[in-house]
Amino acid sequence: MDVLRIQGGSPLNGTIQVSGSKNASLPMFAAALLSEEPTTLTNVPNLSDIRFMAQIIEHLGARVNQKDPTTWEIHAPSISTKAPYDLVRKMRASICLIGPLIGRMHQAEISLPGGCVIGQRPIDLHLKGLRKIGCEMKTESGYIYIDGKQRRGSHIFLGGRHGSTVLGTANLIMVACLTPGTTCIESAACEPEIVDLCRMLVAMGANIEGIGSHTLTINGVEKLHGCHHRVIPDRIEAGTYLIAGAMTGGTLKVQGAEIRQLGALHDKLLEANVKLNIIDDQNIEVFGVQSQLKPIDLITLPYPGFPTDLQAQMCALMTSTPGLSIITERIYPSRFMHVPELQRMGANIALEGASAIIHGEAPLFGAPVMASDLRASAALVLAGLTATKESWVQRIYHLDRGYENMETKLQSVGANIERLKQDGIPESCLN
Repeated sequence: MDVLRIQGGSPLNGTIQVSGSKNASLPMFAAALLSEEPTTLTNVPNLSDIRFMAQIIEHLGARVNQKDPTTWEIHAPSISTKAPYDLVRKMRASICLIGPLIGRMHQAEISLPGGCVIGQRPIDLHLKGLRKIGCEMKTESGYIYIDGKQRRGSHIFLGGRHGSTVLGTANLIMVACLTPGTTCIESAACEPEIVDLCRMLVAMGANIEGIGSHTLTINGVEKLHGCHHRVIPDRIEAGTYLIAGAMTGGTLKVQGAEIRQLGALHDKLLEANVKLNIIDDQNIEVFGVQSQLKPIDLITLPYPGFPTDLQAQMCALMTSTPGLSIITERIYPSRFMHVPELQRMGANIALEGASAIIHGEAPLFGAPVMASDLRASAALVLAGLTATKESWVQRIYHLDRGYENMETKLQSVGANIERLKQDGIPESCLN
């Protein structure tokens, strides 16, 4: 396995280009199965999760061609309806295959997703929506069998205890596009990734109204065709680099940071006294001045609230911010696996239920740390960029799921960071 060695203290100066959105690309790979015609996706990030999804849809019968690092062509003239456990277990987002399989093939047999380190993420709302449009289902030996032959347009309420379901919304939209009649999805997720999926489906011939709102009206059509679609930039990657710039000093321009998709982060960074310059719709400049940072009170919420996928990175920022900050996680209350590792680096953080109470006076120092999930990995890298001495971030295969060439991008703006093999960690760091 690879590790990252980071020597903190270098200011970040220059420009980082944001890659395409992973969370938009994955449902789009699934959506390409809705048509017998070829679909081309551009600006796709070069990530392990993308390659996993390509393997899964190839198993279902699609022909997948990576024409260059960011362009994929998917052609599925015929597909099967079973997604097996040994493939689905690699990536929870593969549950969004349910929608295309039922929409096009009227049935699906898919392994149920397993547990997740950031907490329970059940698919009960997905199944509730499918039942509302007439699907019948049974669960047996870890698989769910869904019969959608009698599906019909209906009114679906998708709200849950933690708000809307993003993948559930994606699944129901994809099913509804090829379901007879009119389907109204109320309390639909309205994340930019869902908006982008809807735009792709419209380009394929779908009839969707209310895009970008919490109420979607979908008039089913008989058939969808292929399309050519460019994936939106990754707002979470953009936010991660804006936070990195705020933490490290220097002047960092983030290309592909769309301010209209980062409103909650923008608001909290201004509250923390981070200096930002909005150059245009896709370029934001951040000036890192640690001595001027202020503590904040932050709560994660469904979009357009503060994204849970930036919570860990904001924890890292607040560890180097003088004063008392409180970060409350409302989406996945157990999503604080990064906290013990930040504590190993000297962070003064106490967990109280679903809140992290951060005293930001103490400077961070380098240490060997262990990544537990994708966003925790990013937080530990950001902490390492500001820590004294060397940090070693292990299990960075998590990082490779969602950040394309992170160490290369950071090196290009002055960070002292490199990827090494696990055995490159000095014995003195492991004792």
